[in-house]
Amino acid sequence: MMKYLVVCMLLLLCQWGHTQERKYSTYWYQKATLYEALPVVSTDIVFLGNSITDGGEWAELFGDARMKNRGISGDIAEGVYDRLDAVLGGQPAKIFLLIGINDVARGTSADTIVARILRIAKKIGEDSPRTKLYVQSVLPVNDCYGMFKGHTSRGDVVLEINRLLQEKAVEGRFTYIDLHSHFCNEEGKMNPEYSNDGLHLLGKGYLLWKQIVLPYVNE
Repeated sequence: MMKYLVVCMLLLLCQWGHTQERKYSTYWYQKATLYEALPVVSTDIVFLGNSITDGGEWAELFGDARMKNRGISGDIAEGVYDRLDAVLGGQPAKIFLLIGINDVARGTSADTIVARILRIAKKIGEDSPRTKLYVQSVLPVNDCYGMFKGHTSRGDVVLEINRLLQEKAVEGRFTYIDLHSHFCNEEGKMNPEYSNDGLHLLGKGYLLWKQIVLPYVNE
């Protein structure tokens, strides 16, 4: 009996230790380790972010194999920072970053979110100075579906993040791209034409996104 109890305690401690070490979701580690195994080269154009980026078929949308998807559903600004090495090792030509809405859902302030995005920008500038960084505004949200309430109830924070990002673009040495205004309805919320849950995009939303960033892709 004593031996059995000792074994059970060791298993519990092992499980507890593993849980304590895990900073992000199981899915985050699945995708992050895959991205570590997939090469990025100097001609690549990387789309980096959370589930909204993860959902885009970027190479097919642009008809260009240089487009690399490095989105992870549920990711936050700190998570993007922690996996930058797998992107920057190849010194990509361009990075299109969209991050922050999951930080909003966690109750993080706009100032803190923007500071974390600036930290990402700083690391990109230091580790891959030839990479052109484009920071895209956080998209609008819409609470009309009653889904993702933590995300969709803080549209005012989204506006403040975007204001600060635009303000700090020169300081952060990135190009700011306004996606937000293109996706808004008359009430300033995510247009239902582009989303069926108030947060993620329908196909028409991705086609609009492509058109907005196409001039930056081609410059």
